[in-house]
Amino acid sequence: MINMTLTSLRNTTNFFDIDDVATIINGRKKEEIGYFVPKIFKEEFEKFSAELQKKKKRKILEKVLKASRKDKIEDGAVSDGIE
Repeated sequence: MINMTLTSLRNTTNFFDIDDVATIINGRKKEEIGYFVPKIFKEEFEKFSAELQKKKKRKILEKVLKASRKDKIEDGAVSDGIE
């Protein structure tokens, strides 16, 4: 993995020639800002990203499921119409 600062991103000749994932760092604050994934890793990164999204949605659905199990409809209660 390559470390790059924001100022090095302005030098496009070097930036577009990289063939490894780059960590983008704010040079003044010495903090990580994010990552740059080159085109050669596009397919793998898209699969990875889709898997992360599925996990995130699954966690939300599990929370909804747990909440709905706790909130049962009893006699005299009004349903919300969700079957």
